[in-house]
Amino acid sequence: MTGVTLEKVVKRFGDVQVIHGVNLTVEDGEFCVFVGPSGCGKSTLLRMIAGLEETSSGAIRIGAKDVTYIDPSERGVAMVFQTYALYPHMTVAENMGFGLKMTGHPKAEIDRKVAEAARILKLEPLLDRKPKALSGGQRQRVAIGRAIVRGPEVFLFDEPLSNLDAELRVEMRVEIARLHREIGATMIYVTHDQVEAMTLADKIVVLRAGRIEQVGKPLDLYNNPDNRFVAGFIGSPAMNFVAGVADVGSVATKGLGQVATLVGLPAKGAEVTVGLRPQHLKIGPGDTHRVELTEALGGVSYVHLTAPSGEKLIVERHDQVSLEPGAKVGVNFDARDAMLFDKDGMRLR
Repeated sequence: MTGVTLEKVVKRFGDVQVIHGVNLTVEDGEFCVFVGPSGCGKSTLLRMIAGLEETSSGAIRIGAKDVTYIDPSERGVAMVFQTYALYPHMTVAENMGFGLKMTGHPKAEIDRKVAEAARILKLEPLLDRKPKALSGGQRQRVAIGRAIVRGPEVFLFDEPLSNLDAELRVEMRVEIARLHREIGATMIYVTHDQVEAMTLADKIVVLRAGRIEQVGKPLDLYNNPDNRFVAGFIGSPAMNFVAGVADVGSVATKGLGQVATLVGLPAKGAEVTVGLRPQHLKIGPGDTHRVELTEALGGVSYVHLTAPSGEKLIVERHDQVSLEPGAKVGVNFDARDAMLFDKDGMRLR
């Protein structure tokens, strides 16, 4: 197995530039997740690595080999798509081994590799079935098995779980994580679901508008975001943000009152934003915030509030007390949990 390096990679469609000089290193054996909102360029970047999109400028290396303008079949990658793309008239075993059959591999070798992939993915009882007799999760495992059989240096996943229901997505996340541990391959995975990113990744690459906003381990991005975009995108529910004005040693807000801080602030009167995770807000005595909705999920509840300023807040609670819509409550927090951002969205540290 081997790693992937992108050097000043650019992609243009005519006069429109969608990828802006991306530099990135994915280490050998690393599970790297590209995450970001729709249209941020994550799938385009993945397709460029696969060779399915031409690179406008820059270089892509797999290991020591420059593959920027090499045919996709010669890059040593295998891609798993959102759609399963299985041949309906073939069995599971035939679907998994079809690529090797087309390239002239001996039948004994194909059977051996299909059997090994089936063992890894627990597909042995299904090898004689046709795709129509499989569930969505089983079909996606067959698509992954087809990639494993090829023995690639790098696995590329393009939102492979988005067609599955919630329960199957959880199951397949576990399967993909186990697969990575077992075969130790370099994997690059695209998703818009930051929960998938947090649970699967060794490294997360947060993209916005064709640029990398931040790269790091999941908890590093969660606990130490560089800017408001990353802070709001990583974490579920999203971070709460309230507008404020810098004071001396504090921030004056209409949504949370005066927020003390030891962080260096811009000049007094400058616009700033205060960010607090839902679990850092506590409901207490008072009548400053209006309850809009309580999402009672059993072990955890999310209370949606409207601040006096009109800003929306979410409070995470670990009880089963449901607050009625329209009720008035107070909100408490430890100012040490607050993150501050300047008017351009950059973190103040």
